[in-house]
Amino acid sequence: MYQWRKFDFFEEKYGGKSTIPEEVSGNITCCSSGRGKVVIGCDDGAVSLLDRGLKFNFGFQAHSSSVLFLQQLKQRNFLVTVGEDEQVSAQQSAVCLKVFDLDKMEPEGTSSTSPDCIGILRVFTSQFPEAKITSFLVLEEAPPILLIAIGLDNGCIYCIKGDIARERITRFKLQVDNQCSVMGLGFRVDGQALQLFAVTPNSVILFSLQNQPPKRQFLDNIGCSTNSVAMSDRLELIIGRPEAVYFYEVDGRGPCWAFEGEKKLLGWFRGYLLCVIADQRNSKNIFNVYDLKNRLIAHSLVVKEVSHMFCEWGNIILVMTDKSVLCIGEKDMESKLDMLFKKNLYTVAINLVQSQQADAAATAEVLRKYGDHLYSKQDYDEAMSQYILTIGHLEPSYVIQKFLDAQRIYNLTNYLEKLHEKGFASKDHTTLLLNCYTKLKDVEKLNMFIKGEDGVGEHKFDVETAIRVCRAANYHEHAMYVAKKAGKHELYLKILLEDLGRYDEALQYISSLDPSQAGVTVKEYGKILIEHKPMETIDILLRLCTEDGESSKRGASSSMYMSMLPSPVDFLNIFVHHPQSLMDFLEKYTNKVKDSPAQVEIHNTLLELYLSYDLNFPSISQLNDGVDLRLRSGSGLPKAEYNGEVTADGKDTYKGKDVLERREKGLRLLKTAWPSELEHPLYDVDLAIILCEMNAFKEGLLYLYEKLKLYKEVIACYTQAHDHEGLIACCKRLGDSGKGGDPSLWVDLLKYFGELGEDCSKEVKEVLTYIERDDILPPIVVLQTLSRNPCLTLSVIKDYIARKLEQESKLIEGDRRAIENYQEDTLAMRKEIHDLRTNARIFQLSKCTACTFTLDLPAVHFMCMHSFHQRCLGDNEKECPECAPEYRAVMEMKRGLEQNSKDQDRFFQQVKSSKDGFSVIAEYFGKGVISKTINGTVRSGSASSSSGF
Repeated sequence: MYQWRKFDFFEEKYGGKSTIPEEVSGNITCCSSGRGKVVIGCDDGAVSLLDRGLKFNFGFQAHSSSVLFLQQLKQRNFLVTVGEDEQVSAQQSAVCLKVFDLDKMEPEGTSSTSPDCIGILRVFTSQFPEAKITSFLVLEEAPPILLIAIGLDNGCIYCIKGDIARERITRFKLQVDNQCSVMGLGFRVDGQALQLFAVTPNSVILFSLQNQPPKRQFLDNIGCSTNSVAMSDRLELIIGRPEAVYFYEVDGRGPCWAFEGEKKLLGWFRGYLLCVIADQRNSKNIFNVYDLKNRLIAHSLVVKEVSHMFCEWGNIILVMTDKSVLCIGEKDMESKLDMLFKKNLYTVAINLVQSQQADAAATAEVLRKYGDHLYSKQDYDEAMSQYILTIGHLEPSYVIQKFLDAQRIYNLTNYLEKLHEKGFASKDHTTLLLNCYTKLKDVEKLNMFIKGEDGVGEHKFDVETAIRVCRAANYHEHAMYVAKKAGKHELYLKILLEDLGRYDEALQYISSLDPSQAGVTVKEYGKILIEHKPMETIDILLRLCTEDGESSKRGASSSMYMSMLPSPVDFLNIFVHHPQSLMDFLEKYTNKVKDSPAQVEIHNTLLELYLSYDLNFPSISQLNDGVDLRLRSGSGLPKAEYNGEVTADGKDTYKGKDVLERREKGLRLLKTAWPSELEHPLYDVDLAIILCEMNAFKEGLLYLYEKLKLYKEVIACYTQAHDHEGLIACCKRLGDSGKGGDPSLWVDLLKYFGELGEDCSKEVKEVLTYIERDDILPPIVVLQTLSRNPCLTLSVIKDYIARKLEQESKLIEGDRRAIENYQEDTLAMRKEIHDLRTNARIFQLSKCTACTFTLDLPAVHFMCMHSFHQRCLGDNEKECPECAPEYRAVMEMKRGLEQNSKDQDRFFQQVKSSKDGFSVIAEYFGKGVISKTINGTVRSGSASSSSGF
């Protein structure tokens, strides 16, 4: 026992000079504490209550003679006392049990201040004979039930249970030992189990009160002869004997501690064992506070004769026989630790903070100081073991910087490993640990760190950092393992492709991924794969972008499924340096998928590839490198032959078989991607035209112009190429108005030959044939147009002019005859009108025009020389029935012409669609449809008819 260290973890309060107040006059027989008060019972029957600082609060006379035992209850502010009162009769005992309610005082006007006594019982009755009381204990069950145990010197325990205030109680007796005093009692409540320890000089007994009758269990055949019995906070019974202190549990004797000396008093305070021991060597009493967990004496003090010991206000209170009081309080944790640190007792400090359940931060601080102490003594291994215990509370950089020396790399590695195991490592810590492994060349530990987490769950290190460090140290297999396990597909492939060059394995890995993940990885590393494994990479892309046999399973949802697949356009960037592979990929895709959502973009890209001269990656923003494609002003077409002949500058040729094949594919794509039933093609027309112009692809350009009905541009293509035969053939095909063509193309063609500046007599004659046939141009315009070409002679148009002059002469002669006839008719009409106005008319008809009977009066004669009976005319006497229909027809025709004169759209449409627009205008004037303005007034061009018609 002498090896236990002694410390001053406790200190005396109130200056160590406290005493019981003078108001407590009698000899102290018993003490109790609770609810912030100290209760003292005296031999004169008085009970005194003391407040904090042992200040007298109030007192009252509880018993007439002496207070033997008392106990302050915790749940309710009740005080239970056992004392002697006046003996009423010889048959009744003077010993009474009383219960006081300290919250209720007696009414004012009484002689003294005392609490209300709510119950009085006689302890001894005829069934429970009187004996000397040696121990007393009260247990609060569910209020208001109390269980009171009274130990006697005859080896019995009297138990009283119930509501004493209402006198609803039951009594029973427990037999402990024959003729042996019961020196101590202790209740043990564990859930529903209620047990009572009883201690005599010869035995330790346990009663199970939940059983009826109570079950008696023998624990030990040795007890104690003094009242040195207590209960720990773990519900253990503590017994003090001269040789040792024993602990008892429900199944028997537990641990014992060999503290020599007679144990006068025992107690328990916050996990400490309190002992007042009589030292036989110097006849002194020693008060010790034992910390059993840490095996140290937290406080030791020589004291006077102690009569009572209890705990209240967080202090230990010792009452001496001379009524002096010693209050001892525990120091705070910081003070205790400072005391230990000064003595370098770090292990004791660690055990202390752990046993007293200090917070983790305080424990870590103690461990850190201990580690610093060991580090200063160059005990690096043990220092590191302490630093490891601080993980989670101490900043790792504090430890790491102490062990960065190469000689202490093993300690640093150990610390970093623990840091990762506990999940507190950062990316920098992972980097440092892996660097330690690589410096030490410890492949086994590296394997354990990298591959030791085979279970499902998150890694204890930063994955990307681990991969980066392993790659830098050429531990590629480890980096690949981490990347694959963590699902970092891009990093896994990066190692395979950039570090190891294992392209086949990379392709197999991509094939094993989900389509979405595979698409992402191909976008990232497709350039490398296309460079080294083009065919295999294209196969993977086709599987990603097509249904790949799934359409038969999906049925009607095929189109919807296609829209969810990746588009080939998403992967164009990986072919930036490999256009041939791109062309192969897109061709295979278009052969396999006919209705792709991205078919317009795909066709655009294919057109760029097909029409490019040297198969550079498509880019319409810049000219092809190495090829001089100088554009002519105005048209944008290069000076080149389009069928593989020599270019204008003589530098480059189009004789390459590959170029011809690709251009054939391009023309085929232009045609197949623009079906006749579609208004717009499945590619960008503007882009297609630009590509054809940039790459001098005549066939494609002509096809697009014809589809777009841009006939002028078609003619321009031929004229720029000086393809006269093609020009005339094109005009024959596109200039026929009967087939929806544009006859004005012949005009453009004639103008071209007129400005050509070379002999083209044969072509001009052929053009004139079609102009003459369709009567497209007047001869004067033809002459003016061809007169600009100095190489053409009059013989070219001689026959054409002769035929036109002959034709014009015939027309003039016909018009002259028509004019003469119109003039004769006009003169006859004017003469007739004059006769009607100036000469009298003689009507000589003898018969009615209507009924052909002899004409008699009343009769009606019209200026048209028709006569009628008045009865035959009826009500219509103003117009001739015979001439009226013809007159009405003429008037209807006139009104129709006047109405047409207001329809401007129709007039201009006739002028536009007619071969001779002037004749249409002349016809409108001739019919009097177009109004004439005279002196600011508008009138019809036709003459007014006389009222007679």
